[in-house]
Amino acid sequence: MSKRKPLAKNPPPHLGGYTVRVARVADAAVIARFNRELALETESRKLSPQRVLRGVKALLADAAKGTYFVAESGGEIIGQLLITYEWSDWRNGNFWWIQSVYVASAWRGRGVFKALHAHIERLARKRKDVCGVRLYVDAHNLRAKDVYARFGLKATHYELWETDFVLPTDNGV
Repeated sequence: MSKRKPLAKNPPPHLGGYTVRVARVADAAVIARFNRELALETESRKLSPQRVLRGVKALLADAAKGTYFVAESGGEIIGQLLITYEWSDWRNGNFWWIQSVYVASAWRGRGVFKALHAHIERLARKRKDVCGVRLYVDAHNLRAKDVYARFGLKATHYELWETDFVLPTDNGV
């Protein structure tokens, strides 16, 4: 497996009054907590704190797996998103997949996701190896779908199918 270069080492931008930066190992516990809260809110899943923390730390230690970005206000992490990569041979470039989007409940509706999204879209557009940005969303999460549409993301005709070897799935169909 090839090593992927880190996405950014520049000073973090201030977007909408928030600082957006690449996550550090010291952020792992907050990111893991946010991921557990995300799973509970969106899928009613209680994830193992230890497993999630190990997963977050593994990603933070290996840029080839992806990159977490966090939004801060006053030094407190208030939101996050994860970028992972999918090679498109049709486009000869990588799609950046937005995953693990979470904004602390007290900060929702205050432009935190807007700042995170603007930051990664600006980074992606500067790179010649990136052909677009994608994300998936729970079919029942109408609030998230509305937010994503306002930022110019469009639903596609693709469905997501999987075989999960770790977490039991109930696709609700």
